Amino acid sequence: MNRWQRTPLGTRLALALGVLSLIVFGIVGTVLVTSTRDYLSRQQDNQLQRIQHDQANYRGKWKAPPDWQQLVYHPNNGTLSQIADAPLPPLQDRDEFTRLADNVVRQHAAQLYQTIFIHGVGPARLRATPIASGDILVTAAPITDMNSTVRWLIILSVGTFAAALVVLVVAGRLVLRRGLRPLSDMASTAHDITSHDLTDSSHLPVRAQGQGGGPEVEELRTSFNVMLDHIDSSLAARTAAEQRLRRFIADASHELRTPLTSIRGYADLFRYAAANEPAEREAHLAKIREETERMSVLVDDLLLLARLDSETPLRQEEVDLVEVASAAAQAFVAAHPDFPLDFDAPSRVLIQGDGMRLRQVLDNLLTNIARHTPAGTEVELRVSADAVMTVSDTGPGIPPEHQGRIFDRFYRIDDSRNRSIGGGTGLGLSIVHSIVSAHGGTVNLLSSPGRTTFIISLSPLRKTATPDRPTQRPKPESDGVPQEHTSPWSR
Repeated sequence: MNRWQRTPLGTRLALALGVLSLIVFGIVGTVLVTSTRDYLSRQQDNQLQRIQHDQANYRGKWKAPPDWQQLVYHPNNGTLSQIADAPLPPLQDRDEFTRLADNVVRQHAAQLYQTIFIHGVGPARLRATPIASGDILVTAAPITDMNSTVRWLIILSVGTFAAALVVLVVAGRLVLRRGLRPLSDMASTAHDITSHDLTDSSHLPVRAQGQGGGPEVEELRTSFNVMLDHIDSSLAARTAAEQRLRRFIADASHELRTPLTSIRGYADLFRYAAANEPAEREAHLAKIREETERMSVLVDDLLLLARLDSETPLRQEEVDLVEVASAAAQAFVAAHPDFPLDFDAPSRVLIQGDGMRLRQVLDNLLTNIARHTPAGTEVELRVSADAVMTVSDTGPGIPPEHQGRIFDRFYRIDDSRNRSIGGGTGLGLSIVHSIVSAHGGTVNLLSSPGRTTFIISLSPLRKTATPDRPTQRPKPESDGVPQEHTSPWSR
C-alpha cells in the first residue's frame, strides 16, 4: 500500500476537491481574463476608429489625446507628414507605420490594425485607414493602461482563487471529517469485533450508533447493524449447536456404554456358566440378547436422527392421516388395555408425506404416555380436517421448567412422572420433533397438572367437508384388539 492509499479518506477527498476546484478556477480565470482583454481591445479599436473618423472629417479642428502618435502617409511619393498638432512617432518606429499604410494601399482595405512597441511609449495599438485625399491616416494609441488593467485582473483572480481554494480545502476537510464520523464509528466497532473472541457471541460489542451522514451512510449503518445481528445470531446458533453436539455425543456414548458393559458382563457370566453351571447359560444368553436389542434400538434411533439432520428427503406419497392415527390407536389399545383411549377423526384427511414415519410419531407419543403415566390414565387422539393431530392424557403433567427442553435428545424427566415401564433412551420426543419438522410441520406442547397435550400441525392436501366422528372409547376384545367393524377407525 503506497503513501497515498494510507492517507485518511477525508484528506484524500479534500485534496481531490481542491484539485477539481483548481481546475475549475483556472478555467473560470482564463475565460474571465481573456474576455476582459478582448472587451478592452474592442473598446480601444472603437476609440481609434472614432477619433480617426472625426479627424478625417474635421481636419485641423479636432485633436487626438496627447499621448497618441499620428502621421499621414502619401502613397504617391511615399512621404510622411504630420496631422495637426499630433506628435509624430519616433524615427525608428516609423517604418512600422509606413508598412501598415502600404498594406492598406495594396489590399485596398478600409482599415487595418496592428499591435507594435513604440520606443518611449511602450506597446501600442496601430490603426491605418484611407482618408478623402487618398492619403493614409495612421494612428497609434498606447495600450499600457489596458495591459495594466488585465495584469491587475490576473493578480486579483489568482489571489482570490488561491484564497478560496485554501478555504475550500480546509473547510471541506472539516466538513468531510464530520460527515465521515459515522464511518469512523463503524470502523471502530468493526475493530472492536476483531479484537474480541468471536466464538463467544456475548463478547460482541454494541451496534453502530449515531445519526446523520445522509441516506447513504444511514443505509450503510443499518446494513452494518443487520450484519452484526446476523453474526450474533449465527454465532449463538453455532455455539448452541456445538453444545448440543457435545452433549449428544456424551449422552450417546453413555447410552451405548451401558448395554455394551452389560453384554460384556453377561458374556463373561455365560462363559463361566458354560463351564460350571450349564443350567444358567440360557438365562445369560437371554440377557445378552435383550441388551443387544436395546442397543440396536438405540443405534436405529441415532441413525434416524442423523438422517433427518442431514435433510435426507423422506418418502413422499399421499397419506391419509386418519388411517395412520387409527392404526396407531388400535396398536396402543392392544398393547395397553389399561389405558382407555378416545379417538375422534373425520372420514379422510390427506397429506403429502411418509406414512410410516408419521405412524412412528404417534407411536412414540402414545408409548411415552404408557411409560410415564400411571395405569388408568385417559388418553385422547384426535385428527382434525385441517391436518392437526392432538395426543392428550390426564396424567400428572410436565413441570414448566422441563417443557422448554422436552424435545432435546437424551433429555429425561427422571422424577417427574411415574415409570411404570422401564425408561427409554430419551430420543422418542426428539424423533417426533425431527420427523414433524421434516414434513414441514410443527409440534407444540401444552401441559399442566392433570392435562398434557401434544399438538402436531401439518399441511393438508385438501380439506374434507365430512363431519367429524363422534367421540368413542374403543374397548378391546379378549385378545386386546378392538372389533374391526364396530371400531370408529373402520369407517
